[in-house]
Amino acid sequence: MTAQLLIGPVLRRVVDDRATLWLETSEPARVRVEVETAGAGSAQTFSAYGHHYALVVVDGLSPDSANPYRLFLDDRQVWPEAGAEHPPPVIRTRAADDRGQPVSLVFGSCREATPQSSRRRLPPDALDAYARRLMADPTQHPDLLVLLGDQVYADETSAKVRRFLRRRRRDGHAGPENQVVSFEEYTKLYLESWRDPEVRWLFSTVPSVMIFDDHELIDDWNTSASWRADMAREPWWRERISGGLASYWIYQHLGNLSPDELAADPLFQKVSAAEDATELLREFGHRVDEPESAENTDVPFQWSFALDLGRTRIVVLDNRCNRVLTPGARAMLPPAEWDWFLDRAHGDYDHLVIGSSLPWLMPPAIHYLEAWNERLAESHRPWAAAFGERVRRAFDLEHWAAFGKSFAALGELFRRLGEGRPTTEGRRVGAGEVYAAPASISVLSGDVHHSYVARADFGHAMTTPVYQLTCSPIHNEVPLPMRPLMRIAWSRAVAQLVRGLARTLSVHKPALRWKRLSGPYFGNAVGTLRLEGATATARIEGTTKDGDLVEVAAADYHP
Repeated sequence: MTAQLLIGPVLRRVVDDRATLWLETSEPARVRVEVETAGAGSAQTFSAYGHHYALVVVDGLSPDSANPYRLFLDDRQVWPEAGAEHPPPVIRTRAADDRGQPVSLVFGSCREATPQSSRRRLPPDALDAYARRLMADPTQHPDLLVLLGDQVYADETSAKVRRFLRRRRRDGHAGPENQVVSFEEYTKLYLESWRDPEVRWLFSTVPSVMIFDDHELIDDWNTSASWRADMAREPWWRERISGGLASYWIYQHLGNLSPDELAADPLFQKVSAAEDATELLREFGHRVDEPESAENTDVPFQWSFALDLGRTRIVVLDNRCNRVLTPGARAMLPPAEWDWFLDRAHGDYDHLVIGSSLPWLMPPAIHYLEAWNERLAESHRPWAAAFGERVRRAFDLEHWAAFGKSFAALGELFRRLGEGRPTTEGRRVGAGEVYAAPASISVLSGDVHHSYVARADFGHAMTTPVYQLTCSPIHNEVPLPMRPLMRIAWSRAVAQLVRGLARTLSVHKPALRWKRLSGPYFGNAVGTLRLEGATATARIEGTTKDGDLVEVAAADYHP
Protein backbone atom coordinates (compact mmCIF):
# COMPACT_ATOMS: atom_id res chain seq x y z
CA MET A 1 0.00 0.00 0.00
CA THR A 2 1.07 3.60 -0.60
CA ALA A 3 2.24 5.30 2.58
CA GLN A 4 0.31 8.41 3.62
CA LEU A 5 1.50 11.21 5.89
CA LEU A 6 -0.69 11.02 9.00
CA ILE A 7 0.97 13.59 11.28
CA GLY A 8 3.74 16.06 10.59
CA PRO A 9 6.27 16.91 9.61
CA VAL A 10 7.04 18.37 13.04
CA LEU A 11 10.25 20.42 13.08
CA ARG A 12 11.95 19.76 16.42
CA ARG A 13 15.60 20.73 17.07
CA VAL A 14 17.74 22.98 14.85
CA VAL A 15 21.39 22.81 15.90
CA ASP A 16 24.05 24.61 13.82
CA ASP A 17 23.71 23.19 10.28
CA ARG A 18 21.41 20.29 11.25
CA ALA A 19 17.72 19.88 12.01
CA THR A 20 15.41 17.04 13.04
CA LEU A 21 11.95 16.42 11.60
CA TRP A 22 9.45 13.99 13.19
CA LEU A 23 6.48 12.39 11.42
CA GLU A 24 3.98 9.51 11.46
CA THR A 25 2.99 7.55 8.35
CA SER A 26 0.27 5.02 7.55
CA GLU A 27 2.70 2.42 6.20
CA PRO A 28 6.45 1.72 6.30
CA ALA A 29 8.28 4.13 4.00
CA ARG A 30 11.59 5.71 3.12
CA VAL A 31 11.41 9.36 4.17
CA ARG A 32 13.47 12.00 2.39
CA VAL A 33 13.79 15.72 3.07
CA GLU A 34 15.14 18.05 0.39
CA VAL A 35 16.09 21.66 1.15
CA GLU A 36 15.91 24.13 -1.73
CA THR A 37 19.13 25.96 -0.84
CA ALA A 38 21.43 23.42 0.80
CA GLY A 39 20.87 20.35 2.93
CA ALA A 40 19.10 17.00 2.84
CA GLY A 41 18.32 13.99 4.99
CA SER A 42 16.61 10.62 4.85
CA ALA A 43 15.52 7.81 7.16
CA GLN A 44 13.49 4.61 7.15
CA THR A 45 10.40 4.57 9.32
CA PHE A 46 10.39 2.41 12.45
CA SER A 47 7.36 0.52 13.69
CA ALA A 48 5.69 -0.02 17.07
CA TYR A 49 2.16 -1.12 18.02
CA GLY A 50 1.25 -1.22 14.33
CA HIS A 51 2.19 2.44 13.78
CA HIS A 52 5.05 3.89 11.75
CA TYR A 53 7.29 6.85 12.61
CA ALA A 54 10.44 8.55 11.38
CA LEU A 55 12.89 11.06 12.81
CA VAL A 56 14.93 12.55 9.97
CA VAL A 57 18.18 14.43 10.55
CA VAL A 58 18.76 17.06 7.87
CA ASP A 59 22.44 17.96 7.35
CA GLY A 60 24.28 20.68 5.48
CA LEU A 61 22.02 23.67 6.13
CA SER A 62 23.42 27.13 5.45
CA PRO A 63 23.97 29.31 8.53
CA ASP A 64 21.74 32.33 9.19
CA SER A 65 19.23 31.37 6.49
CA ALA A 66 15.59 30.47 5.85
CA ASN A 67 15.50 27.15 3.99
CA PRO A 68 12.25 26.03 2.31
CA TYR A 69 12.02 22.25 2.22
CA ARG A 70 9.99 19.39 0.77
CA LEU A 71 9.16 16.03 2.33
CA PHE A 72 8.93 12.81 0.31
CA LEU A 73 7.61 9.33 1.16
CA ASP A 74 9.09 6.75 -1.20
CA ASP A 75 9.96 9.53 -3.72
CA ARG A 76 6.43 10.99 -3.63
CA GLN A 77 6.13 14.56 -2.31
CA VAL A 78 3.65 14.78 0.58
CA TRP A 79 4.62 18.10 2.17
CA PRO A 80 3.86 20.83 1.38
CA GLU A 81 0.63 19.40 0.07
CA ALA A 82 -0.45 20.14 -3.48
CA GLY A 83 -2.45 23.37 -3.60
CA ALA A 84 -1.57 24.28 -0.01
CA GLU A 85 -2.84 27.73 1.00
CA HIS A 86 -0.29 28.15 3.77
CA PRO A 87 3.21 29.56 3.18
CA PRO A 88 5.95 27.03 2.37
CA PRO A 89 7.52 25.40 5.44
CA VAL A 90 11.07 26.54 6.20
CA ILE A 91 13.95 25.52 8.43
CA ARG A 92 15.61 28.64 9.82
CA THR A 93 19.17 28.49 11.10
CA ARG A 94 21.02 30.89 13.36
CA ALA A 95 24.33 32.58 12.54
CA ALA A 96 27.49 30.48 12.76
CA ASP A 97 28.50 32.69 15.70
CA ASP A 98 25.15 33.52 17.31
CA ARG A 99 26.41 34.87 20.62
CA GLY A 100 25.18 38.38 19.79
CA GLN A 101 21.94 37.20 18.20
CA PRO A 102 18.62 37.71 20.09
CA VAL A 103 16.64 34.68 21.25
CA SER A 104 12.86 34.52 20.96
CA LEU A 105 10.86 31.83 22.76
CA VAL A 106 7.11 31.22 22.46
CA PHE A 107 5.57 29.21 25.30
CA GLY A 108 2.36 27.97 26.86
CA SER A 109 0.53 24.88 28.08
CA CYS A 110 -2.81 23.11 28.32
CA ARG A 111 -4.23 22.69 24.82
CA GLU A 112 -7.36 20.65 24.21
CA ALA A 113 -8.19 19.49 20.70
CA THR A 114 -9.42 21.92 18.05
CA PRO A 115 -12.98 23.35 18.14
CA GLN A 116 -14.17 20.99 15.40
CA SER A 117 -13.44 17.95 17.59
CA SER A 118 -13.55 19.39 21.09
CA ARG A 119 -15.83 17.88 23.70
CA ARG A 120 -17.11 21.40 24.52
CA ARG A 121 -17.10 24.90 23.09
CA LEU A 122 -14.01 26.81 24.08
CA PRO A 123 -12.67 30.30 23.36
CA PRO A 124 -10.38 30.57 20.30
CA ASP A 125 -7.18 28.50 20.32
CA ALA A 126 -4.19 30.77 21.04
CA LEU A 127 -1.81 28.54 19.07
CA ASP A 128 -4.07 28.79 16.02
CA ALA A 129 -4.11 32.57 16.44
CA TYR A 130 -0.33 32.72 16.75
CA ALA A 131 0.11 30.56 13.64
CA ARG A 132 -2.16 32.83 11.58
CA ARG A 133 -0.22 35.90 12.65
CA LEU A 134 3.09 34.24 11.78
CA MET A 135 1.75 33.30 8.36
CA ALA A 136 0.96 36.96 7.75
CA ASP A 137 4.34 38.18 9.04
CA PRO A 138 7.12 35.57 8.83
CA THR A 139 9.69 38.17 10.04
CA GLN A 140 8.40 37.50 13.58
CA HIS A 141 9.54 33.87 13.38
CA PRO A 142 10.63 32.69 16.89
CA ASP A 143 13.65 30.50 17.62
CA LEU A 144 11.72 27.91 19.61
CA LEU A 145 8.23 26.87 20.70
CA VAL A 146 8.28 25.58 24.30
CA LEU A 147 5.18 23.52 25.18
CA LEU A 148 4.92 23.01 28.92
CA GLY A 149 2.48 20.19 29.43
CA ASP A 150 -0.99 18.86 28.67
CA GLN A 151 -0.37 18.77 24.93
CA VAL A 152 -3.12 16.12 24.87
CA TYR A 153 -5.79 15.12 27.39
CA ALA A 154 -5.97 11.40 28.04
CA ASP A 155 -8.67 11.82 30.69
CA GLU A 156 -10.84 14.55 29.11
CA THR A 157 -11.60 13.29 25.63
CA SER A 158 -13.59 14.74 22.74
CA ALA A 159 -16.90 13.36 21.49
CA LYS A 160 -15.09 11.78 18.53
CA VAL A 161 -12.57 9.99 20.74
CA ARG A 162 -15.31 8.92 23.17
CA ARG A 163 -17.19 7.23 20.31
CA PHE A 164 -14.00 5.39 19.40
CA LEU A 165 -13.49 4.35 23.03
CA ARG A 166 -17.06 3.03 23.36
CA ARG A 167 -16.47 0.77 20.36
CA ARG A 168 -13.20 -0.41 21.90
CA ARG A 169 -14.86 -1.18 25.25
CA ARG A 170 -17.66 -3.12 23.53
CA ASP A 171 -14.96 -5.13 21.74
CA GLY A 172 -13.45 -6.16 25.07
CA HIS A 173 -10.67 -3.59 25.59
CA ALA A 174 -10.88 -2.82 29.32
CA GLY A 175 -10.63 0.66 30.78
CA PRO A 176 -12.64 3.73 31.82
CA GLU A 177 -15.40 4.48 29.34
CA ASN A 178 -14.23 7.99 28.39
CA GLN A 179 -10.49 7.81 29.07
CA VAL A 180 -7.71 6.33 26.96
CA VAL A 181 -5.70 3.37 28.21
CA SER A 182 -3.71 1.64 25.47
CA PHE A 183 -1.01 2.92 23.13
CA GLU A 184 -3.48 2.63 20.25
CA GLU A 185 -5.92 4.88 22.07
CA TYR A 186 -3.21 7.45 22.86
CA THR A 187 -2.38 7.74 19.16
CA LYS A 188 -5.93 9.01 18.49
CA LEU A 189 -5.30 12.00 20.76
CA TYR A 190 -2.25 13.13 18.79
CA LEU A 191 -3.96 12.45 15.46
CA GLU A 192 -6.90 14.61 16.51
CA SER A 193 -4.89 17.46 17.99
CA TRP A 194 -1.82 17.76 15.78
CA ARG A 195 -3.69 17.67 12.46
CA ASP A 196 -5.34 21.02 13.17
CA PRO A 197 -4.40 22.91 9.94
CA GLU A 198 -2.86 26.01 11.52
CA VAL A 199 -1.03 24.08 14.22
CA ARG A 200 0.19 21.50 11.71
CA TRP A 201 1.73 24.29 9.62
CA LEU A 202 3.22 25.95 12.72
CA PHE A 203 4.82 22.69 13.85
CA SER A 204 6.31 22.20 10.39
CA THR A 205 8.14 25.53 10.39
CA VAL A 206 8.95 26.47 14.04
CA PRO A 207 11.29 24.25 16.11
CA SER A 208 9.64 22.88 19.25
CA VAL A 209 10.44 21.18 22.54
CA MET A 210 7.87 19.63 24.89
CA ILE A 211 7.46 18.30 28.41
CA PHE A 212 4.48 16.47 29.87
CA ASP A 213 2.24 17.39 32.77
CA ASP A 214 -0.44 15.20 34.30
CA HIS A 215 -3.13 15.04 31.60
CA GLU A 216 -0.88 13.25 29.13
CA LEU A 217 -1.32 10.34 31.56
CA ILE A 218 -4.12 11.13 34.00
CA ASP A 219 -5.23 14.03 36.18
CA ASP A 220 -3.10 14.42 39.35
CA TRP A 221 -0.48 11.96 38.11
CA ASN A 222 1.93 11.15 40.97
CA THR A 223 0.27 13.44 43.49
CA SER A 224 1.45 11.25 46.36
CA ALA A 225 2.54 7.75 47.34
CA SER A 226 -1.01 6.80 48.35
CA TRP A 227 -2.30 8.04 44.98
CA ARG A 228 0.14 5.68 43.27
CA ALA A 229 -0.95 2.81 45.49
CA ASP A 230 -4.62 3.42 44.66
CA MET A 231 -3.94 3.60 40.93
CA ALA A 232 -1.88 0.39 41.00
CA ARG A 233 -5.02 -1.45 42.14
CA GLU A 234 -6.90 -0.49 38.97
CA PRO A 235 -6.81 -3.44 36.54
CA TRP A 236 -6.15 -1.17 33.55
CA TRP A 237 -3.43 1.01 35.12
CA ARG A 238 -0.41 -1.06 34.12
CA GLU A 239 -1.34 -0.87 30.44
CA ARG A 240 -2.20 2.81 30.74
CA ILE A 241 1.09 3.91 32.26
CA SER A 242 3.09 1.78 29.82
CA GLY A 243 1.17 2.98 26.77
CA GLY A 244 1.16 6.57 27.97
CA LEU A 245 4.89 6.81 28.60
CA ALA A 246 5.78 4.89 25.42
CA SER A 247 3.59 7.17 23.31
CA TYR A 248 4.99 10.26 25.01
CA TRP A 249 8.53 9.02 24.30
CA ILE A 250 7.70 8.67 20.60
CA TYR A 251 5.49 11.70 20.00
CA GLN A 252 7.14 14.25 22.30
CA HIS A 253 10.37 13.26 24.03
CA LEU A 254 12.37 12.00 21.03
CA GLY A 255 12.21 15.40 19.38
CA ASN A 256 13.69 17.09 22.44
CA LEU A 257 17.03 15.43 21.69
CA SER A 258 19.68 16.98 19.45
CA PRO A 259 21.05 14.98 16.50
CA ASP A 260 24.12 14.04 18.56
CA GLU A 261 21.95 12.98 21.51
CA LEU A 262 19.80 10.85 19.22
CA ALA A 263 22.88 9.13 17.82
CA ALA A 264 24.03 8.32 21.36
CA ASP A 265 20.63 7.27 22.73
CA PRO A 266 20.63 3.46 23.20
CA LEU A 267 16.84 3.07 23.24
CA PHE A 268 16.37 5.05 20.03
CA GLN A 269 19.06 3.01 18.32
CA LYS A 270 17.37 -0.25 19.37
CA VAL A 271 13.89 0.95 18.41
CA SER A 272 14.93 2.31 15.02
CA ALA A 273 16.79 -0.92 14.20
CA ALA A 274 14.02 -3.31 15.31
CA GLU A 275 11.59 -4.81 12.85
CA ASP A 276 8.86 -4.25 15.42
CA ALA A 277 9.66 -2.22 18.55
CA THR A 278 6.38 -2.93 20.36
CA GLU A 279 7.80 -5.15 23.09
CA LEU A 280 10.83 -2.88 23.57
CA LEU A 281 8.55 0.09 24.22
CA ARG A 282 6.03 -1.85 26.31
CA GLU A 283 8.83 -2.96 28.65
CA PHE A 284 10.26 0.57 28.65
CA GLY A 285 6.90 2.03 29.65
CA HIS A 286 6.68 -0.34 32.63
CA ARG A 287 10.30 0.15 33.71
CA VAL A 288 10.39 3.95 33.73
CA ASP A 289 7.37 4.16 36.01
CA GLU A 290 9.29 2.66 38.91
CA PRO A 291 8.79 5.03 41.87
CA GLU A 292 11.71 6.96 43.29
CA SER A 293 12.44 6.83 46.99
CA ALA A 294 14.91 8.25 49.46
CA GLU A 295 16.68 4.86 49.51
CA ASN A 296 16.65 4.22 45.77
CA THR A 297 18.17 7.25 44.07
CA ASP A 298 18.71 5.73 40.63
CA VAL A 299 16.71 7.55 37.94
CA PRO A 300 15.12 4.91 35.67
CA PHE A 301 14.91 7.42 32.81
CA GLN A 302 15.53 11.16 32.66
CA TRP A 303 12.84 13.18 30.93
CA SER A 304 14.38 16.57 31.81
CA PHE A 305 16.59 18.10 29.13
CA ALA A 306 18.67 21.19 28.36
CA LEU A 307 19.85 23.17 25.35
CA ASP A 308 21.60 26.43 24.49
CA LEU A 309 20.51 29.09 22.02
CA GLY A 310 23.13 31.78 21.60
CA ARG A 311 23.83 33.18 25.06
CA THR A 312 20.64 31.66 26.54
CA ARG A 313 20.54 28.38 28.45
CA ILE A 314 17.22 26.54 28.60
CA VAL A 315 16.61 23.75 31.12
CA VAL A 316 13.24 21.98 31.00
CA LEU A 317 12.35 19.96 34.10
CA ASP A 318 10.20 16.87 34.59
CA ASN A 319 7.73 17.85 37.31
CA ARG A 320 5.78 14.57 37.21
CA CYS A 321 7.32 11.22 36.44
CA ASN A 322 10.41 11.15 38.66
CA ARG A 323 9.06 12.83 41.78
CA VAL A 324 10.16 11.40 45.12
CA LEU A 325 6.90 10.68 46.96
CA THR A 326 8.25 9.17 50.19
CA PRO A 327 6.63 11.04 53.12
CA GLY A 328 9.24 13.13 54.88
CA ALA A 329 11.52 13.09 51.81
CA ARG A 330 9.23 14.43 49.07
CA ALA A 331 11.11 16.08 46.22
CA MET A 332 10.20 17.41 42.80
CA LEU A 333 13.36 15.78 41.37
CA PRO A 334 15.33 12.79 42.70
CA PRO A 335 18.88 13.50 43.93
CA ALA A 336 20.69 12.33 40.78
CA GLU A 337 18.48 14.44 38.54
CA TRP A 338 18.81 17.44 40.85
CA ASP A 339 22.60 17.14 40.57
CA TRP A 340 22.24 17.08 36.79
CA PHE A 341 20.10 20.22 37.02
CA LEU A 342 22.68 22.00 39.18
CA ASP A 343 25.37 21.27 36.61
CA ARG A 344 23.23 22.68 33.79
CA ALA A 345 22.25 25.73 35.82
CA HIS A 346 25.91 26.79 35.98
CA GLY A 347 27.99 27.81 33.03
CA ASP A 348 28.86 30.52 30.56
CA TYR A 349 25.60 32.16 29.46
CA ASP A 350 23.72 35.46 29.80
CA HIS A 351 20.15 34.29 30.44
CA LEU A 352 18.80 31.23 32.25
CA VAL A 353 15.34 29.95 31.31
CA ILE A 354 13.75 27.17 33.34
CA GLY A 355 10.82 25.28 31.85
CA SER A 356 8.61 23.90 34.62
CA SER A 357 5.12 22.67 33.82
CA LEU A 358 4.09 23.60 37.39
CA PRO A 359 4.62 27.22 38.49
CA TRP A 360 7.32 27.76 41.07
CA LEU A 361 5.72 30.97 42.39
CA MET A 362 1.98 30.58 42.93
CA PRO A 363 -0.56 33.02 44.40
CA PRO A 364 0.69 33.42 48.03
CA ALA A 365 -2.51 32.12 49.63
CA ILE A 366 -2.30 28.93 47.56
CA HIS A 367 1.41 28.62 48.37
CA TYR A 368 0.74 28.66 52.13
CA LEU A 369 -2.22 26.29 51.74
CA GLU A 370 -0.03 23.75 49.92
CA ALA A 371 2.79 24.11 52.45
CA TRP A 372 0.31 23.59 55.31
CA ASN A 373 -1.18 20.58 53.57
CA GLU A 374 2.22 18.94 53.01
CA ARG A 375 3.00 19.22 56.71
CA LEU A 376 -0.46 17.88 57.65
CA ALA A 377 -0.19 14.90 55.27
CA GLU A 378 3.09 13.96 56.97
CA SER A 379 1.66 14.13 60.49
CA HIS A 380 2.53 11.32 62.92
CA ARG A 381 -1.18 11.16 63.79
CA PRO A 382 -2.82 8.76 61.28
CA TRP A 383 -6.18 10.55 61.21
CA ALA A 384 -4.52 13.92 60.52
CA ALA A 385 -2.28 12.49 57.79
CA ALA A 386 -5.28 10.78 56.16
CA PHE A 387 -7.25 14.04 56.23
CA GLY A 388 -4.29 15.93 54.75
CA GLU A 389 -3.98 13.37 51.97
CA ARG A 390 -7.69 13.68 51.12
CA VAL A 391 -7.38 17.47 50.93
CA ARG A 392 -4.20 17.23 48.84
CA ARG A 393 -5.90 15.09 46.23
CA ALA A 394 -9.27 16.85 46.29
CA PHE A 395 -7.81 20.31 45.62
CA ASP A 396 -4.72 19.40 43.53
CA LEU A 397 -2.27 20.70 46.16
CA GLU A 398 0.84 19.32 44.47
CA HIS A 399 2.88 22.22 43.10
CA TRP A 400 6.39 23.27 44.17
CA ALA A 401 5.05 24.59 47.50
CA ALA A 402 3.74 21.08 48.28
CA PHE A 403 7.32 19.83 47.86
CA GLY A 404 8.70 22.37 50.30
CA LYS A 405 12.33 21.28 50.27
CA SER A 406 12.42 21.50 46.48
CA PHE A 407 10.76 24.92 46.50
CA ALA A 408 13.36 26.25 48.95
CA ALA A 409 16.26 24.62 47.09
CA LEU A 410 15.21 26.19 43.79
CA GLY A 411 15.00 29.60 45.42
CA GLU A 412 18.42 29.16 47.03
CA LEU A 413 19.89 28.15 43.67
CA PHE A 414 18.49 31.27 42.02
CA ARG A 415 19.77 33.46 44.87
CA ARG A 416 23.30 32.09 44.60
CA LEU A 417 23.29 32.36 40.82
CA GLY A 418 21.94 35.89 41.02
CA GLU A 419 24.70 36.89 43.42
CA GLY A 420 27.35 35.38 41.15
CA ARG A 421 28.39 32.76 43.70
CA PRO A 422 28.84 29.01 43.15
CA THR A 423 26.37 26.45 44.41
CA THR A 424 28.30 23.60 46.02
CA GLU A 425 25.34 21.43 46.98
CA GLY A 426 25.54 18.19 45.04
CA ARG A 427 28.34 19.23 42.69
CA ARG A 428 32.06 19.85 42.89
CA VAL A 429 33.13 23.46 42.52
CA GLY A 430 36.80 24.31 42.27
CA ALA A 431 38.41 26.44 44.94
CA GLY A 432 37.76 30.09 44.22
CA GLU A 433 35.49 29.31 41.24
CA VAL A 434 32.86 32.03 40.85
CA TYR A 435 30.23 32.25 38.13
CA ALA A 436 29.15 35.60 36.70
CA ALA A 437 25.59 36.48 37.64
CA PRO A 438 23.14 35.92 34.75
CA ALA A 439 21.42 38.92 33.18
CA SER A 440 18.07 37.28 33.96
CA ILE A 441 16.42 34.13 35.27
CA SER A 442 12.95 33.25 33.97
CA VAL A 443 10.73 30.34 35.03
CA LEU A 444 8.22 29.44 32.29
CA SER A 445 5.20 27.50 33.52
CA GLY A 446 1.60 26.54 32.81
CA ASP A 447 -0.92 24.12 34.40
CA VAL A 448 -3.03 26.52 36.47
CA HIS A 449 -5.37 27.77 33.70
CA HIS A 450 -4.61 31.43 34.24
CA SER A 451 -1.70 33.63 33.21
CA TYR A 452 0.39 36.05 35.21
CA VAL A 453 3.84 37.60 35.66
CA ALA A 454 5.49 37.72 39.10
CA ARG A 455 8.92 38.86 40.31
CA ALA A 456 10.87 37.25 43.14
CA ASP A 457 12.31 39.43 45.92
CA PHE A 458 15.21 37.89 47.86
CA GLY A 459 15.27 40.66 50.45
CA HIS A 460 18.36 42.50 49.23
CA ALA A 461 19.70 44.11 46.08
CA MET A 462 20.62 41.36 43.64
CA THR A 463 22.13 41.75 40.19
CA THR A 464 19.89 39.20 38.50
CA PRO A 465 16.11 39.70 38.23
CA VAL A 466 14.13 36.47 38.73
CA TYR A 467 10.68 36.20 37.16
CA GLN A 468 7.84 33.69 37.11
CA LEU A 469 6.06 33.71 33.72
CA THR A 470 2.93 31.57 33.76
CA CYS A 471 0.92 31.11 30.55
CA SER A 472 -2.05 28.74 30.63
CA PRO A 473 -4.23 27.64 28.93
CA ILE A 474 -3.50 27.68 25.21
CA HIS A 475 -6.91 26.15 24.51
CA ASN A 476 -9.03 25.34 27.55
CA GLU A 477 -10.75 27.39 30.24
CA VAL A 478 -11.14 27.65 33.98
CA PRO A 479 -14.72 27.35 35.33
CA LEU A 480 -16.26 30.76 36.04
CA PRO A 481 -16.86 30.06 39.78
CA MET A 482 -13.12 29.41 40.24
CA ARG A 483 -11.95 32.75 38.88
CA PRO A 484 -12.83 34.92 41.90
CA LEU A 485 -11.08 32.40 44.17
CA MET A 486 -7.92 32.60 42.06
CA ARG A 487 -8.04 36.39 42.15
CA ILE A 488 -8.38 36.66 45.91
CA ALA A 489 -5.57 34.12 46.33
CA TRP A 490 -3.25 37.01 45.35
CA SER A 491 -4.75 39.20 48.10
CA ARG A 492 -2.31 40.12 50.87
CA ALA A 493 -5.05 39.83 53.50
CA VAL A 494 -6.06 36.35 52.37
CA ALA A 495 -2.40 35.30 52.17
CA GLN A 496 -1.88 36.43 55.76
CA LEU A 497 -4.94 34.48 56.86
CA VAL A 498 -3.75 31.25 55.23
CA ARG A 499 -0.22 31.87 56.50
CA GLY A 500 -1.69 31.90 60.00
CA LEU A 501 -3.17 28.47 59.31
CA ALA A 502 0.23 27.25 58.08
CA ARG A 503 1.93 28.52 61.24
CA THR A 504 -0.24 26.20 63.33
CA LEU A 505 1.84 23.38 61.87
CA SER A 506 5.14 25.28 62.19
CA VAL A 507 5.42 26.06 58.49
CA HIS A 508 8.17 28.62 58.13
CA LYS A 509 7.87 31.75 56.04
CA PRO A 510 9.72 31.35 52.69
CA ALA A 511 13.16 32.91 52.40
CA LEU A 512 11.88 35.08 49.55
CA ARG A 513 8.82 37.10 48.67
CA TRP A 514 7.21 37.62 45.30
CA LYS A 515 4.97 40.24 43.76
CA ARG A 516 2.48 39.87 40.95
CA LEU A 517 3.17 42.42 38.20
CA SER A 518 0.51 41.45 35.63
CA GLY A 519 -2.58 39.28 35.58
CA PRO A 520 -4.28 37.08 36.44
CA TYR A 521 -5.75 36.59 32.98
CA PHE A 522 -8.20 33.72 32.48
CA GLY A 523 -8.55 33.43 28.71
CA ASN A 524 -6.60 31.36 26.21
CA ALA A 525 -3.10 32.77 25.77
CA VAL A 526 0.38 32.32 24.39
CA GLY A 527 3.57 33.84 25.83
CA THR A 528 6.70 35.26 24.21
CA LEU A 529 10.07 35.80 25.89
CA ARG A 530 12.68 37.79 23.95
CA LEU A 531 16.26 37.87 25.24
CA GLU A 532 18.71 40.36 23.76
CA GLY A 533 21.97 41.52 25.29
CA ALA A 534 21.28 42.05 28.99
CA THR A 535 17.55 42.67 28.60
CA ALA A 536 14.53 40.38 28.70
CA THR A 537 11.05 41.20 27.44
CA ALA A 538 8.06 39.02 28.29
CA ARG A 539 4.63 39.29 26.72
CA ILE A 540 1.51 37.20 27.27
CA GLU A 541 -1.18 37.60 24.63
CA GLY A 542 -4.75 36.40 24.91
CA THR A 543 -7.27 35.61 22.19
CA THR A 544 -10.23 37.84 21.34
CA LYS A 545 -13.62 36.46 20.33
CA ASP A 546 -12.52 36.90 16.73
CA GLY A 547 -9.39 34.81 17.26
CA ASP A 548 -6.87 37.66 17.27
CA LEU A 549 -4.13 38.16 19.86
CA VAL A 550 -3.96 41.11 22.28
CA GLU A 551 -1.44 41.77 25.07
CA VAL A 552 -2.76 40.89 28.53
CA ALA A 553 0.42 40.78 30.67
CA ALA A 554 3.98 42.00 30.24
CA ALA A 555 7.35 42.59 31.88
CA ASP A 556 10.60 44.22 30.77
CA TYR A 557 13.61 43.43 32.92
CA HIS A 558 17.36 43.84 33.00
CA PRO A 559 20.10 43.82 35.66
